[in-house]
Amino acid sequence: MDIRDLILLFMMAMPAATLLCALGCRIMIPVLRRHHIGQHIYTEYGPAWHAGKQGTPTMGGVCFIIPMLLCVLPYVIVEALQASKDSLNADTNLIPLALCVALGVGNAMIGFVDDYAKLLHKKNQGLTSWQKLLLQAVVAGGYVFGMAATGHMSTVVEIHFLSLEFDLGVLYYALAVLMILAMVNSTNLTDGVDGLASSVALAAALCSTIIAFVYTDAASVLLCAVMIGSMIGFLMFNYHPAKVFMGDTGSLYLGGIFMGMGFMLGEPLLMILICGVFVLDMLSSFAQIISYKLFKKRIFKMAPVHHHFEKMGWSEEKIVYVFAGVGLFLGGIGVLLAVL
Repeated sequence: MDIRDLILLFMMAMPAATLLCALGCRIMIPVLRRHHIGQHIYTEYGPAWHAGKQGTPTMGGVCFIIPMLLCVLPYVIVEALQASKDSLNADTNLIPLALCVALGVGNAMIGFVDDYAKLLHKKNQGLTSWQKLLLQAVVAGGYVFGMAATGHMSTVVEIHFLSLEFDLGVLYYALAVLMILAMVNSTNLTDGVDGLASSVALAAALCSTIIAFVYTDAASVLLCAVMIGSMIGFLMFNYHPAKVFMGDTGSLYLGGIFMGMGFMLGEPLLMILICGVFVLDMLSSFAQIISYKLFKKRIFKMAPVHHHFEKMGWSEEKIVYVFAGVGLFLGGIGVLLAVL
């Protein structure tokens, strides 16, 4: 595809995803309320002042996952039909695209089970950390195997702006699994303030779009378009005061899709930078745990760090604006490094 085709693809997919997601939220929220599928706030593990959010519909990630899949499906069908007619000009990005979507959906299914377990036990605890990590590792391992087996994952790490490259061999596959696990759990931790995870995801998707256009990668442009559109549509209902939460179903899905896009573009390390707010939120939790276990002192008033700012008196809206702004800044650095 040339640049005009990519622009047309983006301009068709983005508004379609926005409308479908907004419509999905409008339909799903009353259904979730009717069936009492609401968030249980367990203040022992979170801020006590979030108790007022008790009962807010959760598992809202379904409201943007389904629209995203519906927007991607026509592209896959058209490109697959084209490939069957002209094997020489077949779109080789269909396999990485399918595997990326599978990575996102696989993690969403883990999140769905976790969300359902929370509802079943009527507390903010579902699967244990080890159960989630094991299932995530299986999904990540399957994704890496699929990418490697189809020849779409290289073991060579390239750092363009330093003109460096080195081959990690089999070790790269283990590193790839670890990067995926880090990303999906980072997005999950960041989903703790109304509109935060969706706003940071929107910022990351905007920056990823520029790289996808620079690399003229149609599949990545499509994913970025539907991600932007879906997050805009979801934010209409997720912004403070939230009418619906994405739940682990949505947050784990986002992490999988972002990391899948990173590998599709051949820039997984840059994707970690572009999604740096998610990663920093996770690192703040690790730092808090390590500091307390070793020195019996807490670095932050509460972790992850977005709760620290809440304790400092920041409103949820201010946290969202600042974190999304930082996300755009980090994403901008990622874009510059990609084009150097």
